[in-house]
Amino acid sequence: MSWFKNIFKKEEKETLDKGLEKSNQGFFEKMTKAVVGKSKVDDEVLDNLEEILIASDVGASTTIKIIERIEERVARDKYVGVNELDQILREEISGLLLENPHAGSGNIDTSKKPYVIMVVGVNGVGKTTTIGKLAHQFKSEGKKVVLGAADTFRAAAVDQLVIWSERVGVTIVKQEMGSDPASVAFDTVQSAVAQEADVVIIDTAGRLHNKINLMNELSKIKRVMQKVIPDAPHEILLVLDGSTGQNAFEQAKQFTAATEVNALAVTKLDGTAKGGVVIGISDQFQIPVKYIGVGEKMQDLQLFNGTEFVDSFFKKR
Repeated sequence: MSWFKNIFKKEEKETLDKGLEKSNQGFFEKMTKAVVGKSKVDDEVLDNLEEILIASDVGASTTIKIIERIEERVARDKYVGVNELDQILREEISGLLLENPHAGSGNIDTSKKPYVIMVVGVNGVGKTTTIGKLAHQFKSEGKKVVLGAADTFRAAAVDQLVIWSERVGVTIVKQEMGSDPASVAFDTVQSAVAQEADVVIIDTAGRLHNKINLMNELSKIKRVMQKVIPDAPHEILLVLDGSTGQNAFEQAKQFTAATEVNALAVTKLDGTAKGGVVIGISDQFQIPVKYIGVGEKMQDLQLFNGTEFVDSFFKKR
């Protein structure tokens, strides 16, 4: 069994390496130019590094933290060669990710049955696809899954979720278009309890035009679910599109202000050079990045591991 697990782990790592290839290449191309003709890390190299990190969508605040940490090491060690910079960057960014109090948290709390996940995020970030991939993962682990199509404002969202439920082979609860989303959520958790399901995943509408409306709607969904399961939802998962870079930060701000987000999924990292956004979002919001999307296949939604992420991001190819 351990041999099989090791093979699976190796495949996951290869997928992660491939998924971060564009981010990796973009970063190292800029790094090579930044240190050309230099032998030691000086103010000019650090200024260039700051620009590169910001251009990689790490974000200004997190970049300043990283630069300050490297400055401390340069001051302490007196001389730091540019050939050591890669390793120092790895160590400092890994350290930063691990400072997130929930970094590296596991999958779900199996003592909660059913474990209720409410998924939030704007339209187009890969929310429904993420739900489908999560359902596949849980079902592969032998768990019974029920989906709730509570994004009743878009026919496409419901249709897409139905397709995923059929593809994965899990139950879905839905109502007519324009139905009250809270009513769908109520029916879903009630059905899940009756079926003795392990996991419930509720999709929600992705409109951000009015934060007050969004807050009210999400609060109502929570209240109604709590009539059936008093501590539901156990997880509010915010899905962000990694390819949008700084726009993902803005979405995270809006949703964390509207509801108590306690887990993040960053999708579409394989199609972008903006992988640094994961580092900045983890640091700035202090909410665990739980999943990352690094490909199209069902298994390409991975549990986030900060150390492995940094290793792939800075891997010499």
